[in-house]
Amino acid sequence: MVRRSLLPIVLAAAFGACDQFLGARFYVLGSWATDASLLSAPWLLIAFLAGWSQTTVRRAMVLGLVCTVAALAGYCAMTLSPVEGAVVTLPGVRGLLAGQWRWALGGLLTGPLFGWLGHRWRTRRDWMSALVAALVVCFEPLAHAAAGTAVGFDGVWAAEIAVGLVMAVYVVAVTQRRTTRRAPRGSR
Repeated sequence: MVRRSLLPIVLAAAFGACDQFLGARFYVLGSWATDASLLSAPWLLIAFLAGWSQTTVRRAMVLGLVCTVAALAGYCAMTLSPVEGAVVTLPGVRGLLAGQWRWALGGLLTGPLFGWLGHRWRTRRDWMSALVAALVVCFEPLAHAAAGTAVGFDGVWAAEIAVGLVMAVYVVAVTQRRTTRRAPRGSR
């Protein structure tokens, strides 16, 4: 299990660090970088892909949680790193942790849930599981707009919707192809 789990954990931590790095590049890259960094759906896909990589439900759920925590740790580590020009102080660490508690709490729920969904897609090709992940990506910009935190850069929300739609089309195509292969010859 350790060998199969180590790569997703390292990749999740790298994702979190890259997300923080991208979000801090407003003055270099423009507002799209900050808007892209503030998206939540990619964080859920980390847990989904971690769950997809595992052969048992328990491992999938645990790894979904661990990868979510690793991504948050990578994010926090980059925030406090010299790359970001940070000077690490105890009040600074406390402030960062206090500011991230909601995301950590959410990760305690969504990490195992999306790990489980990823496992169901891998082992059963449960189209509903993968479609949930696709729809979360597709509808996040609408959820932001409804919450009054709309993504400011139009290209970011358009790209996220497009990615969600591509994911949904892929799920439907794979499911349809699988259903067609399983159909008895006389029923076509």
